[in-house]
Amino acid sequence: MTKLEIERTPSAYFYPLLIKNLLRPPLIYSPHQEIIYRNRMRYDYLTFEKRVARLANSLKKLDVRKGDTVAVMDWDSHRFLECFFAIPMTGAVLHTINVRFSPEEIIYTINHAEDDVIIVNADFLPKLEAVKNQFTTVKKIILINETGALPETSLKMDGEYEDLLAESQIEYDFPDFNENTIATIFYTAGTTGWPKGVYFSHRQIVLHTYGLMSGLCAYKSQVSLDSGDVYMPLTPMFRIHSWGLPYLCTLLGTKQVYPGHAEPETILKLIEKEGVTFSHCVSTVMHMLMQCPVVKDMDLSRLKIMIAGSSLPKDLCKEAMDLGINLFSSYGMSETCPLLTVANLKPHMLDWDLDKQVEIRSCAGLPVPLVQLEVIDWEGMPVPHDGKSTGEIVARTPWLTQGYIKDPEGSEMLWKNGWLHTGDIGNIDPEGYLQVTDRLKDIIKTGGEWISVLKLEEIIIRHEAVMDAAVVGVPDKKWGERPLVLLVLKDEYKGKVEEKDFKDFYKKFADAGILPRYGIPDRVVIVDHIAKSRVGKIDKKIIREQFD
Repeated sequence: MTKLEIERTPSAYFYPLLIKNLLRPPLIYSPHQEIIYRNRMRYDYLTFEKRVARLANSLKKLDVRKGDTVAVMDWDSHRFLECFFAIPMTGAVLHTINVRFSPEEIIYTINHAEDDVIIVNADFLPKLEAVKNQFTTVKKIILINETGALPETSLKMDGEYEDLLAESQIEYDFPDFNENTIATIFYTAGTTGWPKGVYFSHRQIVLHTYGLMSGLCAYKSQVSLDSGDVYMPLTPMFRIHSWGLPYLCTLLGTKQVYPGHAEPETILKLIEKEGVTFSHCVSTVMHMLMQCPVVKDMDLSRLKIMIAGSSLPKDLCKEAMDLGINLFSSYGMSETCPLLTVANLKPHMLDWDLDKQVEIRSCAGLPVPLVQLEVIDWEGMPVPHDGKSTGEIVARTPWLTQGYIKDPEGSEMLWKNGWLHTGDIGNIDPEGYLQVTDRLKDIIKTGGEWISVLKLEEIIIRHEAVMDAAVVGVPDKKWGERPLVLLVLKDEYKGKVEEKDFKDFYKKFADAGILPRYGIPDRVVIVDHIAKSRVGKIDKKIIREQFD
């Protein structure tokens, strides 16, 4: 043994960071806590453990081996949670298929990931049937059938999910293996080119789970998640493991509620019925919930909601908090598993008035432990943390994807100079809070000056008539680019406001020095809807094609 290394005793056990070890604590601390799927399934963690083992045995009978890829197409459900654990715990790879992708994108990801088995909800059979003749690696298909009646399909099925589990043993000896074994893959929902595959190891998912715990459970702040909470995801489970929260909430042994495919009113009723206290979603989903009439009659004072995936508008944050909802922002991306920051209030901020708190709650937040963030200039040098100096946000942390699947060139660009490049523009203030101000690809350059797209969107969403907004840069012969603003109006304001009203609204912010005068848009277009991607983000590629 030297001073620099610890010599490993031959008989010592090397404890690998494997997903199976996240399942041990709830079986000790809260074995009888509930996991619920809508009004259709309700069982405890002891049953969950048995069902995970049954699924593993079912896959073994179908000759799924270590290193094989098992894809899942399902609504947010207890079954999806079982797949989160059983598939990687056997040494296989879980591929969460984005069911909002087009048929062309779905078959691309199936073949690119080299899926061996697909577990598919009957609702998504038409998507598979449309591409079945293009399968290159798929050998088996498992059906999830909730209706009882067998659906008509030309696909060959190798069993029904519940039938397979019922026929399988309730015990499975999940093996130890290298913690750097790939556990999951999924594909980013880009608006240009084919989706890119990102992958994460058991080690990365375990460390990310503890990163979530340190960011959401450890600090004295307005954010508080513990084993007494009732958790329900509003982020699809195919989307970055539903931000990793199902792994954390299983580790904590919380009561978990899975809503399946549900409309805003159904979601709100489920929140009320099951006593949900913690959830997460993108701001557009939050906006839809806030517009639902039943929300005004509900007691939401125990509900905490984390926003990510897009910026949290300050007005939406204040509106939610006026209803008693503890709303706050966070930041990350597909390539970061996703958590990097959480908008935790520091202890001295907890007594601030609501308006002042909103400024912190709606920013990207503070890096959670083990996350190292920097903002760099165009030469790759860090800029001061003064809340003003901006540049590209780069990151290091143990749970970042090491690259894109089968894309070495894209992987090198992602990891230039040993930092993961987010493609986001932002600044860090003296307190350590990150503020994301733009995407590199979305900044508008007009007459040699930069205009912040996010700033223009943030301003116009404050107008009382606006329900949804998007800003893009469009070509201009004189200035190179100029901002174009698209607005969806609230029903009660349709026909009562016009383009000039919104330009005047922008002018007030320019007069106050908040917006440069060259940032006042030349065009404001009122539309019925704004093009969105499969995960609810504004699809600016389509908008530019429509209005260029």
